[in-house]
Amino acid sequence: MTGLDQKIRNVEKHAIRTELTNALFVGTAQMILKLGIATVALTGGYLLAKGELDVLTFFVFLMVVSRIYDPMQVSLQNLAAINSAKVQSQRLDEILSHDVQEGATELSNKGYDIEFKHVGFSYNEKETVLSDVSFTAKQGQVTALIGPSGGGKTTVSRLASRFWDANQGAITVGGMDISKVDPETLMSLYSIVFQDVTLFNNTVMENIRIGKKDATDEEVMEAAKLAHCQEFVEKLEKGYDTVIGENGSELSGGERQRISIARAFLKDAPIILLDEATASLDVDNETQIQESLFRLIQDKTVMIIAHRMRTVANADKIVVLKDGTVAEMGSPDELAKAGGIYKEMCDTQMQASEWNL
Repeated sequence: MTGLDQKIRNVEKHAIRTELTNALFVGTAQMILKLGIATVALTGGYLLAKGELDVLTFFVFLMVVSRIYDPMQVSLQNLAAINSAKVQSQRLDEILSHDVQEGATELSNKGYDIEFKHVGFSYNEKETVLSDVSFTAKQGQVTALIGPSGGGKTTVSRLASRFWDANQGAITVGGMDISKVDPETLMSLYSIVFQDVTLFNNTVMENIRIGKKDATDEEVMEAAKLAHCQEFVEKLEKGYDTVIGENGSELSGGERQRISIARAFLKDAPIILLDEATASLDVDNETQIQESLFRLIQDKTVMIIAHRMRTVANADKIVVLKDGTVAEMGSPDELAKAGGIYKEMCDTQMQASEWNL
């Protein structure tokens, strides 16, 4: 059973348990309320028969108890709804009570080298993701992060852009501790392309313009050409003015990814983070975009996360992450000669490319 299956089963069990608890509570309370009406009627009838209660008083008691029943029933149902919302409220409270990331609104970096100094990180106390990670992604070079799934590659990119703060160690950009910089200010230094692309129900032009809000149409189209978007944009009914649907539902995965890459070209930030940026592209498109990327990255700090070894073959430095630690580090040639994890991954992919059905 996969982790997702187990989580679905847990949600299902929790939902059933919650519904049964609410049903038992509401059902029992309603039975008691209805029993109250019957009790008043029986007791009043008995007292009326004995002559200890007059008819008018008896009907007043019946009317009062019947009128009380409806609002009390509604109150019970509302109480059950409040009880059902307990888990959601706890989750919202957890988010709202999380420490707000703050910092200086002025940058003090000298250059754009990204340095990890003995960084440790865990999502919670029981799950350590990174442990004592140290490396430097130098300006003007391409630093590739590779390794087995779950090794911490994506976490490193998130920490580098301060999506989260490290639990241990320090991360600096040009000597500036990013944990002391306002996240919005820090993001002005980054162009980020993730594997999961977020697009909006707007035109191609406006989706690319998100990379630089004050960009002219000519600048947007130039960025689109660098990302090889014009190949599919020209086939759209209204070209760059075509509305692409919610999250780009009218486009293929590769086309959506190219729009995301065009945003990075348009922003032209000094630091570029690429997390499986070409994963949705075929070999020909990947090669074309890599050529464009290499024109873009001059004098920039580039960090690439990839599983395809051909994607990182021209990197200046490769950092191999395994089980949250730096297992290997060096140039592609150095690691190939060392015969470690990098060499094994290259050989495995080479063998896979030769398979025939």
